[in-house]
Amino acid sequence: MTRWKAAAIHLGISLTVATLVGSLIYFVWFPPPYFKVAGGSELIILIMSVDIVLGPLLTLTVFKSGKKNLRFDLSVIALLQLTAFCYGFWIIAGSRPVFIVARLDRFMTVAARDLDDADLAANNDPQFSTRSLTGPVLVGVTRPTDPKEKSDLLFSGLAGKDLEKLPKYYTAYSNVEDAMLAEAKPLSELAKKNPADAAIIERYVNSTGVPIEQLAYLPLQGHVDGYTMVLSRQTKQPLAALAIDAW
Repeated sequence: MTRWKAAAIHLGISLTVATLVGSLIYFVWFPPPYFKVAGGSELIILIMSVDIVLGPLLTLTVFKSGKKNLRFDLSVIALLQLTAFCYGFWIIAGSRPVFIVARLDRFMTVAARDLDDADLAANNDPQFSTRSLTGPVLVGVTRPTDPKEKSDLLFSGLAGKDLEKLPKYYTAYSNVEDAMLAEAKPLSELAKKNPADAAIIERYVNSTGVPIEQLAYLPLQGHVDGYTMVLSRQTKQPLAALAIDAW
């Protein structure tokens, strides 16, 4: 076997693994548009480059039919590739959005790594106390009324752990949908505010068949990019996220 054939076999195996893992990441953990909103684009490039390039390239470099200790060399390459792959996969798993939190006048993505186990356990509802493995869960938040809790939340927010990262305040989205819709602005205003993005809004409205007067918007705040969450004034539910910075 030539080194080129050995590297091609290694590349084929790596591509198969990358395709399977990429499908999990793109379609389950980071469903559109959260792949970009939560920073998945940069992460997938990292893990794919490691999986597809590192192993086959090293195999091409060291492989020689009949070479002494070839089995050892290939085992080391496989170990290095597996280690790098597992590290990249761990990073991506921690970055996946597990909740989309409706908070006051915006929606916010919360990644798995943003939440502490103890904070998750503080909410007894199973849907709010675990990190989703099947895509982000839409939730609302309620502000505490107890003066001490308010004070604690203030200092917690200053330390980087604000309301959206405290699952004990999570509630069903239906409990906050009226308040969110009250804060939402007409989608037509966004088209006037950002003329460069008017075409995106027009295409979306035409694709839904819903009159623009029945649509509102709020910002969708991610770890990397800002998007626009479109809401229905009739159902009060989020309909889609547009690649427009609502701010």
